Amino acid sequence: MPINIQMPALSPTMEEGTLAKWLVKEGDTVESGDVMAEIETDKATMEFEAVDEGVIGKIIVPEGSTGIKVNEIIAILLEDGENSSNIKTNDPENKQDVVDIIKNDEKTPVIKSENTDLKFSKERIFATPLARRIAQSTNVDLANIKGSGPYGRIVKADVQSKNAIALEKAPKTQITSSVTSETIKAMYKDREFAEIPLDGMRKVIANRLTEAKQTIPHFYLRKSVNLDKLLIVRSEMNTGLIDQGIKISVNDFIIKASSLALQDIPQANVVWAQDRILQMTSSDVAVAVSVEGGLYTPVIFDSEKKTLSSLSLEIKDLASRARDKKLLPNEYQGGSFAISNLGMMGVENFDAVINPPHGSILAVGAGTKKPIVKEDGTICVATVMSLTLSVDHRAIDGALGAEFLAKITNYLENPLTMLV
Repeated sequence: MPINIQMPALSPTMEEGTLAKWLVKEGDTVESGDVMAEIETDKATMEFEAVDEGVIGKIIVPEGSTGIKVNEIIAILLEDGENSSNIKTNDPENKQDVVDIIKNDEKTPVIKSENTDLKFSKERIFATPLARRIAQSTNVDLANIKGSGPYGRIVKADVQSKNAIALEKAPKTQITSSVTSETIKAMYKDREFAEIPLDGMRKVIANRLTEAKQTIPHFYLRKSVNLDKLLIVRSEMNTGLIDQGIKISVNDFIIKASSLALQDIPQANVVWAQDRILQMTSSDVAVAVSVEGGLYTPVIFDSEKKTLSSLSLEIKDLASRARDKKLLPNEYQGGSFAISNLGMMGVENFDAVINPPHGSILAVGAGTKKPIVKEDGTICVATVMSLTLSVDHRAIDGALGAEFLAKITNYLENPLTMLV
Protein backbone atom coordinates (compact mmCIF):
# COMPACT_ATOMS: atom_id res chain seq x y z
CA MET A 1 0.00 0.00 0.00
CA PRO A 2 1.14 3.61 -0.53
CA ILE A 3 3.51 5.01 2.09
CA ASN A 4 3.12 8.41 3.76
CA ILE A 5 6.36 10.42 3.65
CA GLN A 6 6.37 12.61 6.75
CA MET A 7 8.27 15.72 7.74
CA PRO A 8 11.28 14.32 9.61
CA ALA A 9 12.54 15.38 13.03
CA LEU A 10 16.16 16.19 12.19
CA SER A 11 17.05 17.14 15.76
CA PRO A 12 15.63 16.39 19.21
CA THR A 13 14.32 19.96 19.57
CA MET A 14 12.89 20.33 16.06
CA GLU A 15 9.14 20.99 16.03
CA GLU A 16 8.75 22.42 12.53
CA GLY A 17 10.85 23.25 9.51
CA THR A 18 10.94 24.59 5.97
CA LEU A 19 10.84 22.38 2.90
CA ALA A 20 13.53 24.32 1.10
CA LYS A 21 13.76 22.25 -2.08
CA TRP A 22 12.43 19.06 -3.63
CA LEU A 23 15.14 17.06 -5.40
CA VAL A 24 12.58 14.63 -6.87
CA LYS A 25 9.32 15.09 -8.75
CA GLU A 26 6.14 13.06 -9.10
CA GLY A 27 6.83 9.91 -11.09
CA ASP A 28 10.48 9.64 -10.06
CA THR A 29 11.73 6.32 -8.74
CA VAL A 30 13.67 6.42 -5.47
CA GLU A 31 15.62 3.85 -3.51
CA SER A 32 16.56 3.76 0.15
CA GLY A 33 19.28 6.33 0.73
CA ASP A 34 18.39 8.59 -2.20
CA VAL A 35 18.21 12.27 -1.28
CA MET A 36 14.63 13.46 -1.86
CA ALA A 37 14.62 16.99 -0.42
CA GLU A 38 16.47 19.69 1.46
CA ILE A 39 14.93 20.52 4.83
CA GLU A 40 15.76 23.77 6.62
CA THR A 41 15.57 23.55 10.40
CA ASP A 42 16.15 26.27 12.95
CA LYS A 43 19.86 25.43 12.84
CA ALA A 44 20.83 24.08 9.43
CA THR A 45 19.80 22.98 5.96
CA MET A 46 19.95 19.19 5.78
CA GLU A 47 19.35 16.49 3.20
CA PHE A 48 16.31 14.23 3.65
CA GLU A 49 16.88 10.68 2.42
CA ALA A 50 14.37 8.05 1.35
CA VAL A 51 13.89 5.12 3.71
CA ASP A 52 11.82 2.94 1.36
CA GLU A 53 11.97 2.35 -2.36
CA GLY A 54 9.16 3.18 -4.75
CA VAL A 55 7.75 5.90 -6.99
CA ILE A 56 6.87 9.42 -5.87
CA GLY A 57 3.10 9.30 -6.32
CA LYS A 58 2.16 12.73 -5.03
CA ILE A 59 3.98 15.75 -3.62
CA ILE A 60 1.63 17.31 -1.07
CA VAL A 61 3.80 20.11 0.34
CA PRO A 62 5.44 22.33 -2.30
CA GLU A 63 9.01 23.47 -1.92
CA GLY A 64 9.48 26.75 -0.12
CA SER A 65 6.72 25.95 2.37
CA THR A 66 7.48 27.10 5.92
CA GLY A 67 6.19 26.10 9.35
CA ILE A 68 5.72 22.43 8.43
CA LYS A 69 5.18 20.46 11.62
CA VAL A 70 7.20 17.32 12.33
CA ASN A 71 5.31 14.19 11.15
CA GLU A 72 3.11 16.21 8.80
CA ILE A 73 2.68 14.32 5.52
CA ILE A 74 4.65 15.96 2.72
CA ALA A 75 4.45 13.34 -0.03
CA ILE A 76 3.16 9.86 -0.94
CA LEU A 77 5.38 7.00 -2.07
CA LEU A 78 3.86 4.28 -4.25
CA GLU A 79 5.10 0.71 -4.03
CA ASP A 80 5.58 -1.65 -6.95
CA GLY A 81 2.39 -2.13 -8.95
CA GLU A 82 0.56 0.87 -7.49
CA ASN A 83 -0.51 4.06 -9.22
CA SER A 84 -2.11 7.39 -8.39
CA SER A 85 -5.58 5.82 -8.23
CA ASN A 86 -4.53 4.27 -4.93
CA ILE A 87 -4.29 7.71 -3.34
CA LYS A 88 -7.13 9.85 -2.03
CA THR A 89 -7.01 12.77 0.40
CA ASN A 90 -9.67 13.06 3.05
CA ASP A 91 -9.91 16.85 2.81
CA PRO A 92 -8.67 18.40 -0.43
CA GLU A 93 -8.74 21.83 1.16
CA ASN A 94 -6.28 20.84 3.84
CA LYS A 95 -3.00 19.23 2.88
CA GLN A 96 -2.29 18.54 6.56
CA ASP A 97 -4.98 15.92 6.90
CA VAL A 98 -3.77 12.38 6.89
CA VAL A 99 -3.91 10.54 3.56
CA ASP A 100 -6.39 7.70 3.30
CA ILE A 101 -4.95 4.76 1.43
CA ILE A 102 -7.47 2.95 -0.76
CA LYS A 103 -6.71 -0.67 -0.16
CA ASN A 104 -6.82 -3.30 -2.87
CA ASP A 105 -9.63 -5.70 -2.04
CA GLU A 106 -7.76 -8.64 -3.56
CA LYS A 107 -4.72 -8.05 -1.38
CA THR A 108 -6.49 -6.97 1.78
CA PRO A 109 -9.85 -8.69 2.38
CA VAL A 110 -12.31 -6.76 4.52
CA ILE A 111 -13.37 -8.63 7.63
CA LYS A 112 -16.89 -7.67 8.70
CA SER A 113 -18.21 -8.05 12.20
CA GLU A 114 -21.67 -7.65 13.69
CA ASN A 115 -20.68 -4.19 14.85
CA THR A 116 -19.59 -2.15 11.83
CA ASP A 117 -17.85 0.48 14.00
CA LEU A 118 -14.19 -0.28 14.44
CA LYS A 119 -13.21 -0.50 18.09
CA PHE A 120 -9.66 0.34 19.05
CA SER A 121 -7.86 -0.02 22.32
CA LYS A 122 -7.88 2.93 24.70
CA GLU A 123 -4.11 3.28 24.38
CA ARG A 124 -4.39 4.45 20.78
CA ILE A 125 -6.58 7.19 19.36
CA PHE A 126 -6.83 7.46 15.58
CA ALA A 127 -6.86 11.11 14.53
CA THR A 128 -5.35 13.26 11.81
CA PRO A 129 -2.36 15.44 12.74
CA LEU A 130 -4.46 18.57 12.19
CA ALA A 131 -7.22 17.28 14.47
CA ARG A 132 -4.65 16.56 17.18
CA ARG A 133 -3.20 20.07 16.96
CA ILE A 134 -6.64 21.70 17.15
CA ALA A 135 -7.56 19.49 20.11
CA GLN A 136 -4.33 20.35 21.92
CA SER A 137 -4.73 24.09 21.39
CA THR A 138 -8.35 24.03 22.59
CA ASN A 139 -7.92 21.51 25.44
CA VAL A 140 -10.31 18.99 23.91
CA ASP A 141 -9.99 15.35 24.98
CA LEU A 142 -9.84 13.21 21.83
CA ALA A 143 -10.84 10.16 23.85
CA ASN A 144 -14.36 11.59 24.12
CA ILE A 145 -14.79 12.17 20.39
CA LYS A 146 -16.22 9.68 17.90
CA GLY A 147 -14.46 9.99 14.56
CA SER A 148 -16.42 10.47 11.35
CA GLY A 149 -13.50 9.87 9.02
CA PRO A 150 -12.46 6.64 7.30
CA TYR A 151 -12.18 3.69 9.70
CA GLY A 152 -13.44 5.91 12.54
CA ARG A 153 -10.53 8.34 12.34
CA ILE A 154 -11.07 11.70 14.07
CA VAL A 155 -10.88 14.58 11.60
CA LYS A 156 -10.88 18.37 11.88
CA ALA A 157 -14.67 18.73 11.74
CA ASP A 158 -15.11 16.32 14.66
CA VAL A 159 -12.84 18.35 16.94
CA GLN A 160 -14.32 21.66 15.91
CA SER A 161 -17.83 20.37 16.54
CA LYS A 162 -16.87 19.09 19.98
CA ASN A 163 -15.05 22.30 20.77
CA ALA A 164 -18.04 24.42 19.73
CA ILE A 165 -20.22 22.54 22.20
CA ALA A 166 -17.63 22.98 24.93
CA LEU A 167 -17.45 26.71 24.36
CA GLU A 168 -21.23 27.05 24.48
CA LYS A 169 -21.34 25.29 27.84
CA ALA A 170 -18.46 27.27 29.31
CA PRO A 171 -19.25 30.46 31.26
CA LYS A 172 -18.58 33.62 29.31
CA THR A 173 -16.19 34.81 32.00
CA GLN A 174 -13.82 31.99 31.09
CA ILE A 175 -13.45 33.11 27.51
CA THR A 176 -10.48 35.43 27.25
CA SER A 177 -8.91 37.12 24.27
CA SER A 178 -5.19 37.44 23.68
CA VAL A 179 -3.21 40.10 21.88
CA THR A 180 -2.66 39.16 18.25
CA SER A 181 -0.52 40.58 15.48
CA GLU A 182 -3.62 42.28 14.11
CA THR A 183 -4.17 44.00 17.46
CA ILE A 184 -0.61 45.31 17.45
CA LYS A 185 -0.84 46.42 13.82
CA ALA A 186 -4.03 48.33 14.58
CA MET A 187 -2.13 50.39 17.13
CA TYR A 188 0.17 51.61 14.35
CA LYS A 189 -2.42 51.97 11.59
CA ASP A 190 -1.47 55.62 11.09
CA ARG A 191 2.26 54.87 10.85
CA GLU A 192 4.25 53.43 7.98
CA PHE A 193 5.93 50.08 8.63
CA ALA A 194 7.13 46.92 6.91
CA GLU A 195 6.01 43.47 8.04
CA ILE A 196 8.79 40.89 8.47
CA PRO A 197 7.41 37.33 8.76
CA LEU A 198 9.17 35.09 11.27
CA ASP A 199 11.21 32.30 9.72
CA GLY A 200 11.81 28.95 11.39
CA MET A 201 14.99 30.04 13.17
CA ARG A 202 13.50 33.23 14.59
CA LYS A 203 10.40 31.35 15.83
CA VAL A 204 12.55 28.80 17.63
CA ILE A 205 14.77 31.49 19.17
CA ALA A 206 11.70 33.42 20.34
CA ASN A 207 10.06 30.35 21.86
CA ARG A 208 13.19 29.00 23.55
CA LEU A 209 14.29 32.31 25.05
CA THR A 210 10.78 33.11 26.26
CA GLU A 211 10.64 29.70 27.90
CA ALA A 212 14.12 30.19 29.38
CA LYS A 213 13.30 33.54 30.98
CA GLN A 214 9.94 32.31 32.27
CA THR A 215 11.12 29.00 33.72
CA ILE A 216 14.79 29.46 34.70
CA PRO A 217 15.46 31.46 37.89
CA HIS A 218 18.42 33.48 36.62
CA PHE A 219 20.86 35.28 38.89
CA TYR A 220 23.87 37.26 37.76
CA LEU A 221 27.47 37.53 38.96
CA ARG A 222 29.85 40.19 37.65
CA LYS A 223 33.61 40.48 37.71
CA SER A 224 36.25 42.61 35.98
CA VAL A 225 39.38 41.05 34.49
CA ASN A 226 42.78 42.68 33.97
CA LEU A 227 43.85 41.53 30.49
CA ASP A 228 47.35 43.03 30.40
CA LYS A 229 49.26 39.77 30.99
CA LEU A 230 47.00 37.84 28.64
CA LEU A 231 47.48 40.33 25.81
CA ILE A 232 51.27 40.07 26.16
CA VAL A 233 51.20 36.25 26.10
CA ARG A 234 48.77 36.27 23.17
CA SER A 235 51.01 38.59 21.15
CA GLU A 236 54.08 36.42 21.75
CA MET A 237 52.21 33.22 20.87
CA ASN A 238 50.78 34.67 17.66
CA THR A 239 54.24 35.80 16.59
CA GLY A 240 55.46 32.21 16.91
CA LEU A 241 52.41 30.83 15.07
CA ILE A 242 52.60 33.05 11.99
CA ASP A 243 54.17 30.32 9.84
CA GLN A 244 51.33 27.94 10.76
CA GLY A 245 48.67 30.46 9.83
CA ILE A 246 47.16 30.38 13.33
CA LYS A 247 46.02 33.50 15.16
CA ILE A 248 44.76 33.05 18.70
CA SER A 249 42.03 35.40 19.88
CA VAL A 250 41.10 36.59 23.36
CA ASN A 251 37.94 34.49 22.98
CA ASP A 252 40.09 31.37 22.58
CA PHE A 253 41.68 32.12 25.96
CA ILE A 254 38.21 32.58 27.46
CA ILE A 255 37.09 29.19 26.12
CA LYS A 256 40.21 27.54 27.54
CA ALA A 257 39.88 29.29 30.92
CA SER A 258 36.22 28.28 31.19
CA SER A 259 36.92 24.67 30.26
CA LEU A 260 39.60 24.38 32.97
CA ALA A 261 37.39 26.13 35.53
CA LEU A 262 34.62 23.60 34.84
CA GLN A 263 37.10 20.86 35.71
CA ASP A 264 38.23 22.67 38.87
CA ILE A 265 34.62 23.26 39.99
CA PRO A 266 32.81 20.14 38.71
CA GLN A 267 29.62 21.07 40.59
CA ALA A 268 29.27 23.97 38.12
CA ASN A 269 29.65 21.66 35.13
CA VAL A 270 25.99 20.70 35.19
CA VAL A 271 22.75 20.65 33.23
CA TRP A 272 19.21 20.83 34.60
CA ALA A 273 17.28 17.62 33.82
CA GLN A 274 13.92 18.52 35.39
CA ASP A 275 13.86 15.99 38.23
CA ARG A 276 17.64 15.77 38.64
CA ILE A 277 20.95 17.46 37.90
CA LEU A 278 23.44 15.90 35.48
CA GLN A 279 27.06 16.60 36.42
CA MET A 280 29.14 16.29 33.27
CA THR A 281 32.61 14.76 33.17
CA SER A 282 34.06 16.64 30.19
CA SER A 283 34.02 20.38 29.57
CA ASP A 284 31.72 20.73 26.57
CA VAL A 285 31.58 24.47 25.91
CA ALA A 286 29.07 26.08 23.54
CA VAL A 287 30.06 29.32 21.83
CA ALA A 288 27.44 31.74 20.48
CA VAL A 289 27.94 32.58 16.79
CA SER A 290 25.90 35.37 15.22
CA VAL A 291 24.55 34.59 11.74
CA GLU A 292 22.13 36.29 9.41
CA GLY A 293 18.68 36.04 10.94
CA GLY A 294 19.68 34.43 14.20
CA LEU A 295 22.22 32.64 16.33
CA TYR A 296 24.00 29.29 16.53
CA THR A 297 25.77 27.77 19.53
CA PRO A 298 28.21 25.14 18.23
CA VAL A 299 29.78 23.02 20.96
CA ILE A 300 33.49 22.37 21.47
CA PHE A 301 33.55 18.95 23.12
CA ASP A 302 36.31 17.92 25.56
CA SER A 303 37.67 21.46 25.37
CA GLU A 304 39.74 21.02 28.55
CA LYS A 305 41.98 18.56 26.66
CA LYS A 306 42.67 20.84 23.70
CA THR A 307 45.46 23.36 23.17
CA LEU A 308 44.77 27.01 22.48
CA SER A 309 45.81 26.59 18.84
CA SER A 310 43.50 23.59 18.30
CA LEU A 311 40.63 25.43 20.02
CA SER A 312 41.25 28.42 17.75
CA LEU A 313 41.14 26.31 14.59
CA GLU A 314 38.07 24.37 15.71
CA ILE A 315 35.93 27.37 16.64
CA LYS A 316 36.85 29.14 13.39
CA ASP A 317 35.74 26.07 11.42
CA LEU A 318 32.49 25.71 13.40
CA ALA A 319 31.71 29.42 13.08
CA SER A 320 32.32 29.38 9.34
CA ARG A 321 30.03 26.39 8.78
CA ALA A 322 27.43 27.88 11.13
CA ARG A 323 27.22 30.99 8.95
CA ASP A 324 26.75 28.74 5.91
CA LYS A 325 24.16 26.64 7.82
CA LYS A 326 26.25 23.53 7.29
CA LEU A 327 26.54 22.36 10.90
CA LEU A 328 25.47 18.83 11.74
CA PRO A 329 22.96 18.42 14.60
CA ASN A 330 25.53 16.76 16.86
CA GLU A 331 27.76 19.84 16.48
CA TYR A 332 25.31 22.28 18.08
CA GLN A 333 23.53 20.03 20.58
CA GLY A 334 24.71 19.35 24.10
CA GLY A 335 27.15 21.14 26.33
CA SER A 336 26.63 22.38 29.88
CA PHE A 337 27.97 25.92 29.59
CA ALA A 338 28.00 28.64 26.94
CA ILE A 339 29.94 31.79 26.09
CA SER A 340 28.43 34.86 24.42
CA ASN A 341 30.93 37.55 23.45
CA LEU A 342 29.74 40.98 22.30
CA GLY A 343 33.03 42.66 23.15
CA MET A 344 34.07 42.94 19.52
CA MET A 345 30.98 45.11 18.99
CA GLY A 346 32.05 47.53 21.70
CA VAL A 347 29.54 46.35 24.31
CA GLU A 348 31.11 46.73 27.75
CA ASN A 349 28.74 44.44 29.66
CA PHE A 350 25.40 42.65 29.29
CA ASP A 351 23.33 39.83 30.76
CA ALA A 352 22.96 36.71 28.61
CA VAL A 353 19.97 34.35 28.70
CA ILE A 354 20.78 30.76 29.69
CA ASN A 355 20.36 28.23 26.91
CA PRO A 356 18.45 25.33 28.54
CA PRO A 357 19.37 22.83 29.82
CA HIS A 358 22.77 24.50 30.46
CA GLY A 359 23.58 25.47 34.03
CA SER A 360 25.15 28.83 33.15
CA ILE A 361 26.33 31.18 30.42
CA LEU A 362 29.18 33.72 30.42
CA ALA A 363 28.60 37.15 28.85
CA VAL A 364 31.87 38.77 27.72
CA GLY A 365 32.25 42.51 27.25
CA ALA A 366 34.87 44.60 25.50
CA GLY A 367 38.33 45.19 26.89
CA THR A 368 38.70 48.91 27.60
CA LYS A 369 41.45 51.08 29.04
CA LYS A 370 40.67 51.99 32.65
CA PRO A 371 42.58 53.27 35.68
CA ILE A 372 43.14 50.61 38.33
CA VAL A 373 44.74 50.55 41.76
CA LYS A 374 47.66 48.12 41.99
CA GLU A 375 48.47 46.07 45.11
CA ASP A 376 51.12 48.62 46.16
CA GLY A 377 48.52 51.39 46.06
CA THR A 378 49.73 53.05 42.88
CA ILE A 379 47.36 53.86 40.04
CA CYS A 380 47.95 52.70 36.50
CA VAL A 381 46.01 52.22 33.27
CA ALA A 382 45.10 48.65 32.30
CA THR A 383 42.92 46.87 29.75
CA VAL A 384 39.92 45.69 31.74
CA MET A 385 37.21 43.32 30.52
CA SER A 386 33.81 42.76 32.15
CA LEU A 387 32.44 39.24 32.68
CA THR A 388 28.83 38.49 33.69
CA LEU A 389 27.89 34.94 34.63
CA SER A 390 24.18 34.11 34.28
CA VAL A 391 23.39 31.14 36.51
CA ASP A 392 20.44 28.75 36.86
CA HIS A 393 19.73 28.92 40.60
CA ARG A 394 18.00 25.53 40.47
CA ALA A 395 21.30 23.85 39.65
CA ILE A 396 24.00 26.20 40.97
CA ASP A 397 23.91 28.23 44.19
CA GLY A 398 25.37 31.71 44.58
CA ALA A 399 28.58 30.78 46.40
CA LEU A 400 29.32 28.01 43.91
CA GLY A 401 28.72 30.35 40.98
CA ALA A 402 31.03 32.93 42.54
CA GLU A 403 33.76 30.33 42.99
CA PHE A 404 33.38 29.24 39.37
CA LEU A 405 33.61 32.82 38.05
CA ALA A 406 36.65 33.48 40.26
CA LYS A 407 38.42 30.47 38.71
CA ILE A 408 37.74 31.75 35.19
CA THR A 409 39.04 35.19 36.16
CA ASN A 410 42.18 33.76 37.77
CA TYR A 411 43.08 31.80 34.62
CA LEU A 412 42.58 34.88 32.43
CA GLU A 413 44.70 37.10 34.68
CA ASN A 414 47.40 34.41 34.90
CA PRO A 415 47.35 32.98 31.35
CA LEU A 416 50.53 30.91 31.70
CA THR A 417 48.67 28.62 34.12
CA MET A 418 46.52 27.53 31.16
CA LEU A 419 49.56 26.29 29.29
CA VAL A 420 50.88 23.79 31.83
